[in-house]
Amino acid sequence: MFVATSEFRKGLRILVEDEPFVIVDFQHVKPGKGGAFVRTRLKSLITDNVLDRTFRSGDKVELPDMEERKMQFLYREDDRFYFMDENSYDQLFINEEHLGGAKNYLTEGLVINVVFYKGNPIGVDMQNFVNLKIVKTEPGIKGDTAQNATKPATLETGYVLQVPLFVEEGDVVKIDTRTGEYIERILK
Repeated sequence: MFVATSEFRKGLRILVEDEPFVIVDFQHVKPGKGGAFVRTRLKSLITDNVLDRTFRSGDKVELPDMEERKMQFLYREDDRFYFMDENSYDQLFINEEHLGGAKNYLTEGLVINVVFYKGNPIGVDMQNFVNLKIVKTEPGIKGDTAQNATKPATLETGYVLQVPLFVEEGDVVKIDTRTGEYIERILK
């Protein structure tokens, strides 16, 4: 299956030189002279390399033959993250480098989509928001009401992020997995 450059969007997966890439950024350019083109920044789904590539307007690019399967995250052992297929109960692992930022949000029992290319797992599709518990943070100082003041907090996954001063240990917070930022406190 092919897609035209006019259909490019962030997050679209395309095949470049027989390797699957995701479009991180793109820009349609119409110069005064010559034909229009699309400037893209691509990230490899296999090696995480970033590539800048220019396509002529109207070019068609092949879409990779990828499969997604719902799998449950079981546990982490060193740099391997183990998942189980909910239908067949088959287990597999994905190395830490293929998970990218998703490794910061994986909790035991979480069901997510594992992405396969040519039968091999190459990563996961995280939902945009996750709710995680804060296991360690300094208490906020009473009377400290500075605008937008933050403090570091450690989540149950070990990931450290900045949260507002009123957030305490034991609170459950909503995190944006695309940016790694605190969104709101869910439970106290």
